[in-house]
Amino acid sequence: MKFRPPFFTIALLSSAILAYEILLMRLFSIIQWHHFAYMIISLALLGFGASGTFISIFQDSFSKRFSFVFLANIVLFSVSSISCFLLAQSIPFNPDEILWDDQQPLRLLGIYLLLSLPFFFAANAIALALTYFHQHVARLYAFDLLGAGVGSLGIILLLFVAMPLQALFIVGCTGLAALALAAWELKLQQRNKIYMLLLLIGIAMSALQHNSELRLSPYKELVQMLRIQGTEIISEHSSPLGQLSIVQSHTIPLRHAPGLSLNANNEPPEQIGVFTDGGGMTAITRGTGKPADYAYLDQITSAAPYHLSRPERVLVLGAGGGSSILQAKYHEAQQIDAVELNPQLIKLLREDYADFTGHLLNTDTIQLYQGEARGFISETGKHYDLIEIALLDSFAASSGGLYALNESYLYTVEALQDMLEKLRPDGYLAITRWIKLPPRDNLKLFATAVDALKNTGTDNPGQQLMFLRSWQTGTLLIKKSPFTADEIEALKVFCDARSFDLDWHPDVTLDETNRFNQLAESYFFQAAKAILGNERNDFFERYKFALEPATDNRPYFFHFFKWSVLPEIISLRNSGGLPLLEGGYLILVATLIQALVASVVLILLPLFFAAKTTVSTPLVTATVSKKQIAIYFSAIGLAFLFIEIAFIQKFILFLHHPLYAVALVLTAFLVFAGLGSGFSQRFAQSKLHHRAITLSVAGIVVLGLLYMLFLQSIFTANLAATMSYKIFLTIALIAPLAFCMGMPFPLALAKLGVLARDMIPWAWGINGCASVVSAVLATLLAISFGFNAVIAFALLLYSLAWASFPAQHQ
Repeated sequence: MKFRPPFFTIALLSSAILAYEILLMRLFSIIQWHHFAYMIISLALLGFGASGTFISIFQDSFSKRFSFVFLANIVLFSVSSISCFLLAQSIPFNPDEILWDDQQPLRLLGIYLLLSLPFFFAANAIALALTYFHQHVARLYAFDLLGAGVGSLGIILLLFVAMPLQALFIVGCTGLAALALAAWELKLQQRNKIYMLLLLIGIAMSALQHNSELRLSPYKELVQMLRIQGTEIISEHSSPLGQLSIVQSHTIPLRHAPGLSLNANNEPPEQIGVFTDGGGMTAITRGTGKPADYAYLDQITSAAPYHLSRPERVLVLGAGGGSSILQAKYHEAQQIDAVELNPQLIKLLREDYADFTGHLLNTDTIQLYQGEARGFISETGKHYDLIEIALLDSFAASSGGLYALNESYLYTVEALQDMLEKLRPDGYLAITRWIKLPPRDNLKLFATAVDALKNTGTDNPGQQLMFLRSWQTGTLLIKKSPFTADEIEALKVFCDARSFDLDWHPDVTLDETNRFNQLAESYFFQAAKAILGNERNDFFERYKFALEPATDNRPYFFHFFKWSVLPEIISLRNSGGLPLLEGGYLILVATLIQALVASVVLILLPLFFAAKTTVSTPLVTATVSKKQIAIYFSAIGLAFLFIEIAFIQKFILFLHHPLYAVALVLTAFLVFAGLGSGFSQRFAQSKLHHRAITLSVAGIVVLGLLYMLFLQSIFTANLAATMSYKIFLTIALIAPLAFCMGMPFPLALAKLGVLARDMIPWAWGINGCASVVSAVLATLLAISFGFNAVIAFALLLYSLAWASFPAQHQ
């Protein structure tokens, strides 16, 4: 029986696949950590590679039973998308024990295999359709990309209204909807029986989801907090920016004041804890109406700038639960502006806990804005006496190196320059970070501030910097003008009264430092001298951690790993040396290695056992080299994601919101690439086939080079534009590049459909595996060389693909 191509089924199924991928990132960020989610998703996507080999082996048999195999794989995707995640999270895997416990690698392998199954089944269905309907491969791939674009946007919108597990069930049901659509598109005679089966499966999945819950790692801060008797989660709120868990303790009151002076004799009022994805706690503090109850806010290092002058206008970047707002209010600031990214956290302060906070925000002197910090800084016309970057991230995750993969545009050289420009002539920028030993964060921040001051024309940046620390936190003060003798003396008095160490000021001497919270040596003073002096580069070279300042092109402030130190850390693993290991980066490297190994097993071994495929017809004789196919489709798979990932990062700064950037850029790339793929159908069977590939690759290379040269200038010229115009400009910039990027893959598949149809699923698998490697490799390259280098590598890969195009007519 001959079927019509299931275009809309492929689109819906592809939408479900990409939604599932993004959703798994959120789910594993909650139950584990961000870097672990990255590894799981990358390796789970290897199911695409396995599907290519699988369909290649059995394609003749499957083609004879196309409708049954096609529908069966969609059903299996739908069911496994829910069941495999629930099984995977029940495996007692602990990444911190993987170097000691022989069972942990096996458990990790079990998680890999489980999570690869949904992708394997879905990819089987798509690969089979591409092979069976090879005459329509370009249009099928177009619907695949268009569906993926809709799925990437849809899951982000869904996560605003549904909890993660509910979203997982909806994605599974989307798979069932794709099955119903397939039965209709293929005009199957047994449609009613299929619909009844779908109903039964849907009921079973609903019951499974209703009785399931997320199981967080026992090492997550939220789990540890709940072990305290009388502590409970009183509400939860979810969005793509994180799952907020509101925690209250009825037995032991929560007292959250990081770095509180050991000399302090008062404590915070009642507090409620707010955890984001099970970590990164911030506190909402009860409003008592009595200023004396907030005296503890004068006993932490971030209070220092209020003792150098009386800031009238204060800006808090990262409002969290409102502690920094309370601190500014306690010190009688006349106008307080605060910025918070997560709108649900703002809602908690403005509505749910407005009575609890004493209506903290219901005053003309306090304004809370929803947005991203860099975006607010670039757009506001206000100037401030004090800009404070609040301490919100988790100490446990920070000290464990788990933020190593997180891009942060808040701690780059350009970010500090932007903030300094928004200060009044004698204004201060105050940044508080956790104290980690050996020192890392604060030293890198000091070096970043030095570069920012130099870029603004400062000849002697050491005159505009002061650094103080408690037993737990350190605060760097950056002034727009040199510190005066009176300010230095005021800070000395502030520190002495609270037993804080003042490790840098313009006239500091070694004897003044490291007095209260003593270290073996005065590391912070020594590092500051080196960074400000001529031996800066030598100091960076010999230090155990990477301290080179982060930039907008390489925004990895939390990346401190050095390969040269790894042998020493491994030798100390049985002596408590694990905290010295920047685990996030190493897990990324391990992910790349495992992805490469899996790709060898799934792709190169089948290639090794296969010979060249030759197809002869009365009109055409062509030889298709499998080596050429491997190079072509690997290069396309690597390059596509390289550009996609780099552009997402670049547009975060322009759109001023990571969520907008991910949703808009990803959707625009996939949709316009889909349109390009659909357009390429008219060349798929013509003699202009090779010329179309040449022109599309040329377009990619030319546009990529132009964007590398001029994109930042375009952003700068339009920073003050309205958000609607920025969205339009973003789409306009991405559209021509994505349109060209959508053509090389389907054009090559179409040629294989003529010359070597049996190679289509194998080429599909190669592309899938290359995409997995690409996601990891792009991040490693960005950490080492920057996002512009990632784009340059992508353009070289597209050129390599063109040069190895696997179909030369004789």
